[in-house]
Amino acid sequence: MVKIAIIGFGVVGSGVYEVLRKNASDITANANTEIDIKYILDIRDFSSHSESHLFVNDVNTIINDSEIEIVVETMGGVEPANSFTRSCLKSGKSVVTSNKELVATYGDELFKLAKENGCKYLYEASVGGGIPIIRPLSKCLAANRIDKIAGILNGTTNYILTRMFNDNASFESALSEAQEKGYAEKDPTADVEGLDTGKKICILSSMINGEKIDFKDVHTEGITKITTEDTEYATKFGSAIKLIGLCERLGDKYSVVVAPMLVGNDSPLYGVDDVFNGIMVSGNMLGDALFYGRGAGKLPTASAVVADVIDIAKNKSDKFIEPWTESKTDVLVPYEEIKTSMYVRVETQDASNAIKFIEKEFGNGIKCEIGCGEFAFITPADTISTINNKLSLIPGTVLSKLMVL
Repeated sequence: MVKIAIIGFGVVGSGVYEVLRKNASDITANANTEIDIKYILDIRDFSSHSESHLFVNDVNTIINDSEIEIVVETMGGVEPANSFTRSCLKSGKSVVTSNKELVATYGDELFKLAKENGCKYLYEASVGGGIPIIRPLSKCLAANRIDKIAGILNGTTNYILTRMFNDNASFESALSEAQEKGYAEKDPTADVEGLDTGKKICILSSMINGEKIDFKDVHTEGITKITTEDTEYATKFGSAIKLIGLCERLGDKYSVVVAPMLVGNDSPLYGVDDVFNGIMVSGNMLGDALFYGRGAGKLPTASAVVADVIDIAKNKSDKFIEPWTESKTDVLVPYEEIKTSMYVRVETQDASNAIKFIEKEFGNGIKCEIGCGEFAFITPADTISTINNKLSLIPGTVLSKLMVL
């Protein structure tokens, strides 16, 4: 029998409890041992809970109990989750987490701590929720050199953009609807400004780089400036707008960016709608593979957490290998030097003259879509700095500018 503790009994933590109770016999069979919850740490009152005897409010009860082998951390945020995790690892207890912010910020230090203390720190649920992506990257695709990861990694923003694209809803109304349905928080900043997606793509980028890629160094844009006009033009260009976390290998460096992008209808990510997530991985042997499903939610995320618990319980003797270490070299290509095509929407009182200028600067044959007092076009591929320099000379006002995936 393996005894575990759950730290944080919110949505995911309560989901872990539910998965362990409902699927107990299957989990025991898969783990080759029974997994027993001994403690649940939460400062709130759960005296009316059917298993109220499990609840404690002092983390030291868990840390000092030698019977506890695995701790499930589902608190979210950096503190006190970071301090609790470090204490557990130092005491030789393996930790499983769904906490993307903690993994992205301190993963390299926590992996090192786990290795030093003969335990493990696993994080499958931190990126795709219920979508398996960490284990496939580290095990199933281990024979590949991963050249590119492009992901729709946030269900809230994907829902909003889907409503804008399919139903011509404004950003504000789509966000309000997402909040009413419980897809978006009262304060949606982390989602709509791209922060959530940024933490997740940094985790994936660090995995394939082998050294930490820090979120603070990654160019990050959200979706708050996207308009219905942009989604209408995107349709005319045979594309949809998606918030993409992108990591691409460029020689011995990587371009990592989070931004709304035009995704063509020939891309597997084009049809990933509503609250669903999609992660496209390109390996040099495999080619493209798409991982698709619900990227959040109580039970999908909890199932991924429990899968990590099973992995540790079943493979106690396996040596823990750090997925990445601290950053030692500067591997990021500066944003301005990234090469891409760009969708551009321009406000002008003289479209014909502006289009002539566009053709002169970017080449003839560029497809333009003309609207009322404005037009949109897609540039040839070039560095972002070169494109921006040319756009600064346009006889008109640039209203929107999006990378093309």
